[in-house]
Amino acid sequence: MAKSIGIRLVRVVTLLIGLSVLTFSLIHLSPLDPVNAYIGGDSSASPEQIEKFKAYWGMDKSPVEQYFAWAGALQQGNFGTSLLYRSPVLDIIKSRFLTSLALMGVAWVLSGVVGYILGMIAAMNRGRTIDRVIKWYSYTLVSTPIFWMGLLLLIVFAVWLKWFPIGLAAPPGVLESEVQFMDRVRHFVLPALALSILGVANVAMHTREKMIDILNSEYVIFAKARGESRWQIFKNHGMRNSILPAVSLQFAYFGELFGGSMLAEQVFAYPGLGSTLTTAGLKGDLPLMVGIILISSLFVFAGNLIADLLNKVVDPRMKEGV
Repeated sequence: MAKSIGIRLVRVVTLLIGLSVLTFSLIHLSPLDPVNAYIGGDSSASPEQIEKFKAYWGMDKSPVEQYFAWAGALQQGNFGTSLLYRSPVLDIIKSRFLTSLALMGVAWVLSGVVGYILGMIAAMNRGRTIDRVIKWYSYTLVSTPIFWMGLLLLIVFAVWLKWFPIGLAAPPGVLESEVQFMDRVRHFVLPALALSILGVANVAMHTREKMIDILNSEYVIFAKARGESRWQIFKNHGMRNSILPAVSLQFAYFGELFGGSMLAEQVFAYPGLGSTLTTAGLKGDLPLMVGIILISSLFVFAGNLIADLLNKVVDPRMKEGV
């Protein structure tokens, strides 16, 4: 196992290098000028001032020189300085990542628990009305874009019912030190709910199919012949053999979860890592954008690695493939 983990670490290092090179290349090939994007429509900036901006940001050098200068600083743990926020990239990522992590963490747990429960209910009642309803619900969610779900939640719960605020992470115009905990919770509910709802379908359908296989197995048929009740079959056989595959699927869901959080943060104007990445891309903040991409890639890699290791625990036949 140590050898396979080492191989995966080598792969992720090469992946990060490739992503950084690709990001640098795309930014320099795009028509976006970071200096003009930073200045905006301010026509009062003279050509001399623009040149000073480029020299200050190091954009008067060639793309290759810029990349190796950034890579050399990264080897010393320096991700650079954000061109927009004028703060160390790592500090910005830390503050925004905690916000996104709370959002993704709650959505990850809720979608996993609710999806697992729905999948078990559907499997235990296969062919009945509740099973058909859960399947319809799951298939509908799989085909629903998260931004559409977010807009729907905003219209219903924020505009019509006025139960929750429209976007942001805190009331506007209030100092961060004066924001109450319940205010943060009220702003947190809708984006977390949007992200959770769409993550339910995969777990529910996977758990349903896994549980159906378990119910059709010989040892469950023997348990039924011995007179075990449905609850005893679920507790003694179903849950034990279906929980780990569901958990491993949730860890493999990290990549999709991060992508969904980006869209949810945009819809709800939630100041997380995803919305920061979008702003950095639109404004040409290359150090911040590359830093977020690398950190998010490590996050997704960690989820996939944990999923593979759990799969190995669940099915020893996958030992050589981990």
